[in-house]
Amino acid sequence: MFYLGLIWEYFTNYVKTRLTYRADFWVEVISDLLFQATNLIFIFVVFAHTKTLGGFTEAEVVFVYGYFMVPYGLYSCFINLWNFGDRYIVKGEMDRILTRPAHSLFQIFLENLDPPSLIGSVIGIIIMIWSGGQLGLELEWWYIPVLIIMTIGSTLIYAGIYIILTSVSFYSDSPTGIIPLMVNIQTYGRYPITIYNRAIQIILTWVLPFAFVGIYPAALFLQRQEMMAMAWLTPVMGIVFFTASLLLWNSGVKRYRGAGS
Repeated sequence: MFYLGLIWEYFTNYVKTRLTYRADFWVEVISDLLFQATNLIFIFVVFAHTKTLGGFTEAEVVFVYGYFMVPYGLYSCFINLWNFGDRYIVKGEMDRILTRPAHSLFQIFLENLDPPSLIGSVIGIIIMIWSGGQLGLELEWWYIPVLIIMTIGSTLIYAGIYIILTSVSFYSDSPTGIIPLMVNIQTYGRYPITIYNRAIQIILTWVLPFAFVGIYPAALFLQRQEMMAMAWLTPVMGIVFFTASLLLWNSGVKRYRGAGS
């Protein structure tokens, strides 16, 4: 109840702030929509020159992109760690966080809530429904519960990877580190993994498992038999990476000695 109360308090404060600066809210929403539209247009441009991509048709790739948007929207809303190093380590705000009773990582999540990002998740679901209709997919009884499970697993993978990278800030004064690079790498997961060479496939599956935030779980709904087994590993990979990230985070917090003078 304590943590649920914190979520409510932070959310209401966010709403009050946005009601004061409404123009900023809508600018953020529109910019996100334009960004997603640009990515979608890129897919259509690619398929203007080819009928398939790694064995996937245009509608299937669009479906994968729709799924990719769902967990990414949740991650961007609730687990925004982009400026952690600069704000909390370099500028010393981590000292303030550690004086409070709630878990440090949970507080940081709440302080960086970004509800407009959830619009991306909604659009992703709409894209999945539209492309699924183009493919003639019939809604099965298990789609919704499995989509929820897969989405949670994919979101935990996002969280795990970025918490691990963010934890490096406890050992380095670099404001952003390699997080900007990782944001670019994550987009590889929204395309068929078969278009990459074997080395990249292994990296995207077992090292930086972004294939589990897009192509693998989406392939389950597309009934791609060759990827079914990997799709069911999505929640497992999410738990593994998120657990590992919490262990590394807690270790980094113990090493933290404050911003000094």
